[in-house]
Amino acid sequence: MTIQVLVATMHQPKGDYSLLEKMNIQSDAIVCNQCDRNEFEEFTWNGHNIKWLSFAERGVGLNRNNALMRATADICLFADDDMVYEDNYAEIIRKRFDDNPTANVIAFNLKEKIPKRRIITQKTNVGYLNYLRYGTARIAVRLSSVKKHGIYFNQCFGGGTEHCHGEDNLFLNACLKKGLKLIALPDYVAELTDERASTWNNGYDNRYLHDQGVLYRTLSSKWWRLLCLQDAIRRCKSYKMSWLKAYKIMITGGIRRK
Repeated sequence: MTIQVLVATMHQPKGDYSLLEKMNIQSDAIVCNQCDRNEFEEFTWNGHNIKWLSFAERGVGLNRNNALMRATADICLFADDDMVYEDNYAEIIRKRFDDNPTANVIAFNLKEKIPKRRIITQKTNVGYLNYLRYGTARIAVRLSSVKKHGIYFNQCFGGGTEHCHGEDNLFLNACLKKGLKLIALPDYVAELTDERASTWNNGYDNRYLHDQGVLYRTLSSKWWRLLCLQDAIRRCKSYKMSWLKAYKIMITGGIRRK
């Protein structure tokens, strides 16, 4: 079972491949580097095949798609450049997919100095009621499954696009709609360093809430208002405003979605 890490990064200097060491890459990888040039490089690094693609373009969904459409391994992991993989990550992932032969997508844990993401404590089936908990950087996919169904990232959502987040939610939603089996397992496969500042996230401002409404309407044209309501009530303290104000901003975003 072959493993490939699909890395989305930006502004890596020409000829500098130190990111591979920094991330502790111990498998084949495709690095998609959004910068100010267009070039393709392929080389062997520590016995692994590396494809290094640099594009003068922007958008995290586009960046991930550039890697995904060129991926060739049995199992692919989506990665950001502020992750450091565990020494045995490839073995963990192979074993977990062997142990769960019907799983198409598996979410894993990520170590954080101050935990912000939900910690998976036991094997969990992932469905419509809980998939929003899991981001792209913690999932691995059977490549044949997503390619068979034509599942890619929505290029209108995420950093560098018109809507600042949500590309990972839409990807998992597409997996569920196509009937893929998603599970979450408690293994840790990498650590987040959080050393780089986000280029898009200004916190829970009006733009974030507006785009949250757009995202929910894109996820479900039938249930999007209810999704906005539960979000506003559940997270109003984080938004530092009343749930009603947060809800109204989200609804405005959803209504304006074309």
